[in-house]
Amino acid sequence: MRFQRSAVLCLLALLAIPAAARSQTMDYEHLDARLTRLAADEDIVGLSVAVIEDGRIAFAKGYGVTEIGGEPVTGDTVFRWASLSKGVAATEIAILASQARLNITDTVGSFKTSLRLPGGGEQHATLEDVLSHRLGILPNAYDTRLEDGWAPAKIRESLKFLKPVCAIGECHTYQNVAYDSIAEVVEDVTGSKYADAVQRSVFVPLGMATASIGRSGLQDSHSWARPYSKRGRVPGRPQEKTVNDDYYRIPAAGGVNGSIRDLALYARAHMGLVPDVLSETALDMLQTPRIYTRREQARMSSHYQGTVRDARYGLGWRIYKYGEAGKRVVGHRGAVEGYRSFILFDPDRDTGVVILWNSSARQPNGIGFEVMDMAYGLPFHDWMELDTPKSAAGH
Repeated sequence: MRFQRSAVLCLLALLAIPAAARSQTMDYEHLDARLTRLAADEDIVGLSVAVIEDGRIAFAKGYGVTEIGGEPVTGDTVFRWASLSKGVAATEIAILASQARLNITDTVGSFKTSLRLPGGGEQHATLEDVLSHRLGILPNAYDTRLEDGWAPAKIRESLKFLKPVCAIGECHTYQNVAYDSIAEVVEDVTGSKYADAVQRSVFVPLGMATASIGRSGLQDSHSWARPYSKRGRVPGRPQEKTVNDDYYRIPAAGGVNGSIRDLALYARAHMGLVPDVLSETALDMLQTPRIYTRREQARMSSHYQGTVRDARYGLGWRIYKYGEAGKRVVGHRGAVEGYRSFILFDPDRDTGVVILWNSSARQPNGIGFEVMDMAYGLPFHDWMELDTPKSAAGH
């Protein structure tokens, strides 16, 4: 514990050092200018970005406001992480596996969960299948029921009535409600509430001081970003939305909140820089590709012109090959009404980018690709679409 505390103190000190004094590889003045222009777009309300370079948090800055007419976004402003929460749940499972408290090859049916799959599939589907979305049911199964107020456990029990789209383990079909059976597994194994278990084994050891799970964790924060959204290209600024509990009720799939500093510390751990918390074995478990994701690859090919290839899914993480050289990168995106999130990093270079924003704007996704292009010394491309027309489908 002494090592962990000293490591966190060093990181906090590092955050206070101007980026220009620490690194010469990336052009942070250029990035800052680009982000300032992006934040001026009427579709953007608040935005927070951090860059980890060679293991150091070399850049962390907020842009815009927490709410229209409100206070500025800072590096400590808390946002919803949406589906980045899935990586947190997988991280908790990897930690429990490294403690020999479970195995990812255990069937989900061997734990006290409400998940029921067609043909009794819960007795065959493993934790690995859940975490890599290989349950053989249609994508996003019954998310609409969650949004209609159904209890998550009741929805999971009703999944048994679905017609399978493939055999368990053979195709990737992204899930939310089914994925949250992982929270039930964690509670069964630890005897703790899911939020308490993650706080104890992930947030506190990594120094993620403003990270939390649940709506109260967001709204009780000293500085938190309000959600904004608008439909398509309707003129005018986005409209403020109400924070609701829909996806907070499935915490393993969408319940995490945190600041950009929290997300940067979390990214560093997944680069292998905090081995006392996440061992090499745990990281291999999380970042080994399990299945090809055809839809994700088609989407990336459409919007990013071959920049990322061979899109696959690990445990709560997406894995790609970046650029012509095919460098391995790991990441994920998240979206819930009024919030978006993004993480992408090269674990072999200890370099990556994390992004949080409180609107439905799609342009900030391009930040990640501009940063990684800089990291690899690739030619500049206007991925943020500041000087080119916004794509019809966005990013």
